[in-house]
Amino acid sequence: MASDIVPIQLSLTEGDLVTLWAPRWREDGEEWEAFLGDDDALFAFPEVAQLAAFVRTVREHDLIDHPAWSVVPDLTVAELTPEDTQVYDVIGVPEIAAEDADQWTIGELSEIVEMLRSISDVCGLDVVTEVLDSAPGFDLLRQGTQPFVGREGARLWTEMVGVIAARWDDVIDALDDLVDTPEVDAAALAVAEKEVVPVEDVDAVLPADDSVDTDDDTADDEDAAAGFWDEVGIHPIRITTRDGEFVSLRCFLDDKPVFLGSGGTVEVFGSERALARWIGEDGAEGHDLTVASTWPDVVAKAAVGELEVEVHELDTYVLTGLADDIAEGVVAVDATQLEQATELLRDVAEWAGDDEPAEALAENQPLGWLVSFVVRPNPTRLAPSPPFDRESARFRELVEDLSGRLHQN
Repeated sequence: MASDIVPIQLSLTEGDLVTLWAPRWREDGEEWEAFLGDDDALFAFPEVAQLAAFVRTVREHDLIDHPAWSVVPDLTVAELTPEDTQVYDVIGVPEIAAEDADQWTIGELSEIVEMLRSISDVCGLDVVTEVLDSAPGFDLLRQGTQPFVGREGARLWTEMVGVIAARWDDVIDALDDLVDTPEVDAAALAVAEKEVVPVEDVDAVLPADDSVDTDDDTADDEDAAAGFWDEVGIHPIRITTRDGEFVSLRCFLDDKPVFLGSGGTVEVFGSERALARWIGEDGAEGHDLTVASTWPDVVAKAAVGELEVEVHELDTYVLTGLADDIAEGVVAVDATQLEQATELLRDVAEWAGDDEPAEALAENQPLGWLVSFVVRPNPTRLAPSPPFDRESARFRELVEDLSGRLHQN
């Protein structure tokens, strides 16, 4: 697929529809974001072959001037098929929200909400923005499970689910009204349909394998491990610094972050197994996590060698490379990596009683303004102005300070 134009699937009232999305890109000093459509509609199709026929023959739509568009008409049906990570079950949100507030439910909702915000911003769907702004939980989804832990977390989740129950039909109606499926050239469609490989043909060419499939067992083990950590409200985290990759633990008590450690020093380990072994031996006491009411459950499992440590990707923080990316400019920075990194910087600092990161990341400060612009892009906002040497140096200082708080076992 063209690197800057992505096939996506939206599940709406009419079923599963495929279209194209161009994430934010910079051109002539301005930032843009777009979908396949025009001033009146977002074009989406029940079949990928129809999408292929459309992009190969139609030259009037909002993506035609995109820098990467010239590649798209030559793509195959397979290349225009959305990946699993680009499937957004919008109509299924009430059902998803009815599930427990675990990392999978929250992760799926977060992805859908972020896509809806993009569609709303680009296409001017005020009602969608209004619904998503009516409960703080929608914005907190990107932080993972932590904001929804404890009494206050349960309140935030319940409030958000209530908004979904009351107003999600408004979101669906707005998108249904926006989406249009244009007619496509019959000859181009016939050609595209010949590229579609039926499922039975795919099965026929796959090699037979009579060996025992252990994938289900592995998945069950991972689900059980994740389920335990969700139950106790303490989660493994992974931190990558220039000194290496480490695992530790974090929870939230009364909405305040608490790390495995004390006195502002976080105990970290080179592997999940090393962390579990330490908890069962020397780490049962003597740190801040012992105040969590569920901590004895963690120790009990570790003591008998049954503690499985699994780190979810939402709890993974990569601090390396960001300072250099910031120096290059906002376009070079990975928004997700930066958002997660600043989340960790703030959490550790709050736990340690250090006000410096919060001050540096405030939006009225150069670094804070740059971070805000990258993680919450808005074409109506004034972009930070280069050079970014000062912001890069400040971020590097914050990362160095955090690295200094890590005690490797």
